[in-house]
Amino acid sequence: MARPKQFDPDQALDAAIDVFREHGYAGTSAEMLVEAMQIGKQSLYNTFGGKWPLYCAALARYAAAETAGHLEALNGAPTALAGLEAMMKRVVAEARLACLGTHSVSEFGEGREGSEELGRIRQAAGRGLRTALAARLRQAQQDGELAEELDVQHAAGFLIANIAGIRLAARGGAGDAELRALARLSLQALR
Repeated sequence: MARPKQFDPDQALDAAIDVFREHGYAGTSAEMLVEAMQIGKQSLYNTFGGKWPLYCAALARYAAAETAGHLEALNGAPTALAGLEAMMKRVVAEARLACLGTHSVSEFGEGREGSEELGRIRQAAGRGLRTALAARLRQAQQDGELAEELDVQHAAGFLIANIAGIRLAARGGAGDAELRALARLSLQALR
């Protein structure tokens, strides 16, 4: 008879996310994971299947949570433009925290082993954000806040790229004023 788990797999996964965010896949050892997750090595393999499946699960959970946070800010404001501003303020407020999404792109760019699986995970989360951004951009156009000729799909992609850029700038040492300016300029470019 199998012993019941002596740990919460969700809490363990959250701890793994923190480790992967800071160190990436290659920079994270099994020892670092089991220490942070407060589980034994065998539990890591029995529950999560090993380091790679754990990394994929961590990225999926992280991407879903980040997308949910962006959508809450985006849709929680009274106007479309205010929603876009709220989302970018959220990005600036959290920019100094390592981003597992951008980290996975940097570490496993297109064409590398594992990049297809990670790409599917990122695309699933990104699709929801891109759709919501396009809807808010369209609403801002209808409300007269943005020019009608703006291509909302390209603008959504532009904002997503700027989110990554702001996070990289923060990790590279950009100050708060510069990060706020990058967010403000991202939105001004849409007008």
